[in-house]
Amino acid sequence: MQIVFLLEQVVNGLVLGGYYLLLALGLSLIFSVGGVVNLAHGAFYALGAYLSLAVGRHLGFGAGVVISPLLVGLLGIAFERFLLRRFYSADPILSLLVTFGLAMVAEQAIRLIWGAAPLPSTMPPEFKGSVMAGEFMFSRYRLLMLAIVFVVMIGLWLLLHKTAFGRVVRAGVQKPDMVAVLGIRLQPYMTAVVVLGVASAALGGALFGPITIVHPAMGTEIMTVAFVVVVIGGLGSFWGVVLAALLVGVVRGITIHFEPAAGEASMYVLMFLVLMLRPRGLLGERIERFE
Repeated sequence: MQIVFLLEQVVNGLVLGGYYLLLALGLSLIFSVGGVVNLAHGAFYALGAYLSLAVGRHLGFGAGVVISPLLVGLLGIAFERFLLRRFYSADPILSLLVTFGLAMVAEQAIRLIWGAAPLPSTMPPEFKGSVMAGEFMFSRYRLLMLAIVFVVMIGLWLLLHKTAFGRVVRAGVQKPDMVAVLGIRLQPYMTAVVVLGVASAALGGALFGPITIVHPAMGTEIMTVAFVVVVIGGLGSFWGVVLAALLVGVVRGITIHFEPAAGEASMYVLMFLVLMLRPRGLLGERIERFE
């Protein structure tokens, strides 16, 4: 029975890792291509959760999950055009400070619009309850989340590795000067990358809302975990971030099973051990900053 419960925690850890993945992939892509440390990434996650609640009250949960990332993605266009674009060739510390300020502004804006009190979010009735598989019992909603994250992950991989768009983006990460010599402007591609990044973060907020508390500071809280995942996985590596997100989720799930108080510390210990052995992260690549 103990083994069964432990395996259930592993599955829950994979769900948690998939949730981290939605945030970390976008964060890693934006930094890899633009050289921008986007501390406002968590704000888009929080906006996704709140917009999903607002839309869901009128159109239903499914519509909220779909429309919320689309709205945040449109906001990402303005974010990239009027703010991030100014810092691609500047000192990264400047983008870090500006996006940190934006994150604080976004958090206070959420308080003004939706209030400071946490808001409840309910999952669709058809996804409540559990599914039995032999001796294993899994939450229907968590399995749905895992399936959606898998589809998003495969979709992003196909976009980045099997399309002309992805070839330009990957070339921009590795050899931006060569891309410029070929006469290809990376600005439109960077806008698309930012839109994909913030929309995936918003999707994470919309999906995770029903199993957590939606509150104004939720974006700030999740940013630390997202950065840990990116550092462990390695900058510029799609599968490195995927592996790191799942690893962090499973390690936290198993640690909480044995020692609940150590769950938060486990990911920092994991990051320390990985960086001692692999300073660039698990699958990190050498990258050049976008000019």
